[in-house]
Amino acid sequence: MTFFSPSRIWVITANTFTQLVRMKVFYFLIAFAILCAGLNLLEFDTGATETSEQKLRSVKSLSFFIIRSFSIVFAIAATAILIPKDIEERTLYTILCKPVPRLDYLTGKFLGVFLLMSVAIAAMSLLLNGIIHYHTVAAMVEETARFHTAGASEQTIALRMQELSRYGVTWSLQYASLAILMEATLIAGVALLISTFSSSTLFTIVSTVVIFFIGHFQADAREYYLSKQSLGESGGTTYLTQLVAILFPDLQLFGVSDGLLKGKTISLAQMGQLALTMLLQCGMYLALSWFAFRKKEF
Repeated sequence: MTFFSPSRIWVITANTFTQLVRMKVFYFLIAFAILCAGLNLLEFDTGATETSEQKLRSVKSLSFFIIRSFSIVFAIAATAILIPKDIEERTLYTILCKPVPRLDYLTGKFLGVFLLMSVAIAAMSLLLNGIIHYHTVAAMVEETARFHTAGASEQTIALRMQELSRYGVTWSLQYASLAILMEATLIAGVALLISTFSSSTLFTIVSTVVIFFIGHFQADAREYYLSKQSLGESGGTTYLTQLVAILFPDLQLFGVSDGLLKGKTISLAQMGQLALTMLLQCGMYLALSWFAFRKKEF
């Protein structure tokens, strides 16, 4: 028996994907579709002086909030129930008695969650692109009519349309959705690690949610520690922030959508750095999960 078998891992991955689909986790996609469809009915007239850019930014902000919320909730809930459900249904005993290395089992389970999240976020992003395109075209039509009424030149109108297109469907929009997938994958890795030594699904979910919120303050803790270190100061608070900076993921790195809403562009190089960070941290969580899981008696 080989220690690490891609074919074995793929079988477990496909089985996990099917298991999650049969558990009807795709119901959250229906809720997302209804919420996003409702955006088409909203005019976002929050003020008389609101510009077309602000309207498009409002659409993006709400859409990204929905995608991110559902992705994080799904990543935590789906991963937290995998091992307890296999134990409850005694599937785990059958798999490990074949025998299947526990590293293969954990890797397959993790990749199964990742695969389903990839499909779900891809579907939501496709819907988001359609909504953004709809509102961008509507804004262009409105602006063109307004400029023609004001007697503006064709060159002025063309420049205005080019400016508005920057707020439409762009590569940066796709990168933002990809960053949400990376963040959700990292959170799934944390949930997998906790589930390997936790006896309660509720404890796994609550602990992962706490770590999720801590991860958004990790960068602040790191900056505080470095500032204190540069001043030559030390103490309990300094050591605590150092511990937080080392142990918890920096989820602020994956807040690409926040920068996009502020008008920033996202490069392919930035996405490569994020992907490398995500892979290294997920690898670490997977290794720790195997270490905690390998001696566990069932």
